[in-house]
Amino acid sequence: MVLNYKNIDYKTEWVEYPDLEPYFKSLCISPPHLLTSLYSQLFSGIPANDPKAPGYFAPYSSPAVKYPDGTFGMDSWPIAHELEKRFPSPSLHLDDPIVVQVRDSISKLMMPLIGHLLPKVPVVLLNPKSAEYFDRTREVSFGKPLPELEKEKATEQAWKDVEGPAKMFGDLLRKNSGPFFLGETVSYADFIFLGFLQMAKRLDSGLLERVLGLDEAFPKVFEASKKWLEKED
Repeated sequence: MVLNYKNIDYKTEWVEYPDLEPYFKSLCISPPHLLTSLYSQLFSGIPANDPKAPGYFAPYSSPAVKYPDGTFGMDSWPIAHELEKRFPSPSLHLDDPIVVQVRDSISKLMMPLIGHLLPKVPVVLLNPKSAEYFDRTREVSFGKPLPELEKEKATEQAWKDVEGPAKMFGDLLRKNSGPFFLGETVSYADFIFLGFLQMAKRLDSGLLERVLGLDEAFPKVFEASKKWLEKED
């Protein structure tokens, strides 16, 4: 979404989940042609994610990016900041407090619905190689297989539990009269929130409709942002 919003030309290279770490470790920063292979040995691989970073989940994760100068970045949060430095206009308004507020609160909206969302990922979105990895690693994270998580958590009570967080986000969107968190001004806070909505859409159109129905502000921001969701590759 950030690339689309800033109108940055790009292409996507799809990598299976279990291949992320070995592939990212194998990459090298593009060296000046006069330097020897020692350069590649010294600057080999994308550095692992910082365990202290917000939302840390794994040492190597998707998305990652190769910048025009041949250097690399990984994880949405630092990538957004680097893109803002390199391509400052239009701005993501990363310094506005709403960005961190939405970043740190989005889990309150997602976690009550985890049983409706997570078990669908390997079934709907992933190839067999990634699906097996996703099932295995999430079973470790949640202490139970995803089908069991779905059975326990994909309930009507979950939709009741999410009403409070949904109202909080709706109120934030209404604070400046919408459709975005800063009113008519787009910020990275919107893209964090839209990532949640787009995930629901990719998993199940009926699921998206139910999420959009949680608050009247949700369909407004989703509709206003569709142009940044069209290009995916």
